[in-house]
Amino acid sequence: MEELIISPPKSIMEVYRMLPEGTLAELINKVIYMSPSPISQHQRIISKLLSKVYPHVESNGLGEVFIAPFDVYLDEHSNAVQPDIVFVSKENSHIIKDHIHGVPDLVIEVLSEGNKNHDLKRKRKLYEKFGVKEYWMIDPETKEAIGLTLQQKKYAEFFRGNSVLKSALLKKQFEF
Repeated sequence: MEELIISPPKSIMEVYRMLPEGTLAELINKVIYMSPSPISQHQRIISKLLSKVYPHVESNGLGEVFIAPFDVYLDEHSNAVQPDIVFVSKENSHIIKDHIHGVPDLVIEVLSEGNKNHDLKRKRKLYEKFGVKEYWMIDPETKEAIGLTLQQKKYAEFFRGNSVLKSALLKKQFEF
């Protein structure tokens, strides 16, 4: 069924919110970035990590875990992202509504083939600016995982390893 647009959108966030459900798109600093669906290795890594992170979070009552596509509105006017895996602590659960409206505690991004700089640079700066406490970037080709933690409002690398992610926030190591 087609939806009739009665009046044109007044902001870029309104345009973003009008995209069809499931659209792989992110709004970063008032620019919409779209991407194709992830490759198989990308999905394997997310599946393996989720199968280990989710039970740990649940069994310890730490908070909630979500996977993409799921909108995270870092603000309500120009920044909405869809991290591969996102964790919101129990203490910050008030930011979870229909989507996440606020800053999650931990974000995991598996780099996209042909567009690695989107996660390595653009999203790193964005997450740092908004204060995501722990940010993980994983290269699906090499399986190298790089963990960053926020220290005095700047990211500092605290872990680098192959096929393993050692979360300071979740106090656990996860192999993938």
